[in-house]
Amino acid sequence: MEVRVLENNKEQGKLSFILKDSAPVFANTLRRLMVDEVPTMAIEDVEFAKNNSILYDEMIAHRLGLVPLKTDLKSYNLPEKCKCEGKGCNRCQLKIVLKATNKAGTVYASELKSKDPAVKPVYGYMPIVKLLKGQSLELEATAVLGKGKTHMKWSPCHVYYKYRPIVEITGDVKNPEAIIEMDHNNIFEIKDRKLVVNKDRVLDCDLSLDYSEIDKNVKVTASDTDFIFYVESFGQLSCKEIIIKAIDMLDEQLDYFEEEFKKAI
Repeated sequence: MEVRVLENNKEQGKLSFILKDSAPVFANTLRRLMVDEVPTMAIEDVEFAKNNSILYDEMIAHRLGLVPLKTDLKSYNLPEKCKCEGKGCNRCQLKIVLKATNKAGTVYASELKSKDPAVKPVYGYMPIVKLLKGQSLELEATAVLGKGKTHMKWSPCHVYYKYRPIVEITGDVKNPEAIIEMDHNNIFEIKDRKLVVNKDRVLDCDLSLDYSEIDKNVKVTASDTDFIFYVESFGQLSCKEIIIKAIDMLDEQLDYFEEEFKKAI
């Protein structure tokens, strides 16, 4: 197995890489772990002291739950794995306060005050509610670690993969202009009146296009052992943290399976 990074844009939270010499079952397992199992912090409970805005308490609580929070996985435990057994302590939950009194204007996520500076809204400019003159909003929220399989507000990223395209020209192409017209990713180009493959663009090839309909010498197939992954973080964790955590969780599950299997036989 081999991994080669194609793009690592830390500012935009995007990462793409090729996973070579693997299998579809492993690729899909890795994808599901990243989306469903890697935990993040999110607001779960909200207690309102004041709210005379236009929005009901439930609507504001729903918006707060969808605010991505920077997550420190080393400092917090999942409630079900905490020593307090989910009753609530500083190791499995965090209090966040919001006070907007007599403020005319939009209340933004940046106004949420966390007791842990490391856990704060990823995007401070996210609007929560708009207050008119004389209106107020005061609340205390509780953030906890959770998993995307329970609710998407805890999911750390969007991930998808595709099979690595294999593009071949096996002979003379009679109508290269028609291939170029069909191609919308600059996979092919004409040099010396001959159709050639642009090797720098092969990975962008659209596998849904069948070039053999125009000329049987142009073949596009998909590798069944190589996969191109695209990871886009929502901001709670970096792409690197998400992938490493997913791999660690896979190792834990395999170790657990091994132990249970040994007991069974």
